[in-house]
Amino acid sequence: MNYFISAIGTDSGKTLASAIITKALGADYWKPVQAGDPTDSNSIRQWLGTDQIIHPEAVYLKTPASPHYAAELENVELKIDQIQAPNTKNDLIIEGAGGLMVPLNHTEFMIDLIPHFNAELILICNVYLGSINHTLLSLEAIKQRGYPFKGIIFNGPDIKSTKEVILKHCPAPCLLHIAEEEKIDTAVITKYAEQLKNNWNELD
Repeated sequence: MNYFISAIGTDSGKTLASAIITKALGADYWKPVQAGDPTDSNSIRQWLGTDQIIHPEAVYLKTPASPHYAAELENVELKIDQIQAPNTKNDLIIEGAGGLMVPLNHTEFMIDLIPHFNAELILICNVYLGSINHTLLSLEAIKQRGYPFKGIIFNGPDIKSTKEVILKHCPAPCLLHIAEEEKIDTAVITKYAEQLKNNWNELD
C-alpha cells in the first residue's frame, strides 16, 4: 500500500510523522520532490538508520522554495507524469512538500500526486493559532476530490477544543497525537511508532 503524507501547511511535522509511520509499518520511505537542504531523506536516515529502505528523490532542487518556483529558477520541467514511484513490494511512505495545494507547476498541485501514486492520504495537522481554518480548508479540498483518506495526525499542543472541532468535520479518524518534544531521536520515533501501531491495528 502507498501512503501519501501531506499537511495543512509548511513545517507541519511531515518528516517526523513520516519517520514514525515508516517505523510503525516497517515500510519504505520516499520523497518525490525535494527543494533545498538538508534533505528530508537524510533526516529520516538519521532517525531510522538502516532499519528501512529510503529511496532517492525523483527530483532534487537546490533552491529552498515552492517546487514550482525552484524548478523555474533551475530550468527544470516539473510535471507529474514524469515522476514515477520506486518499485517495491513493501508499503511505501511518500512524503509531499508543504501543504496539499503547493504547486508543482502552473496547473498541477501536490494533492494531484495522491491518485498518481494510487495512494491513501494521511494529513498532518500541527496545532497553532489558525490551524482550525487551515485544516478545515484542507479537508474541503480532500472531500471535493474524493481521495482515499486514512486519517489525521496532530502535532503540537494537545488542545482539546481544537481537536474536537477538527475531528467533527474530518471523515477519517485521528491516528496519533505527537506532543512537543525537546529532542527528536530514535527513541522518540520508536515510542510514537508503537503508539501508532496499536492505533492502526485497532482501526484495521
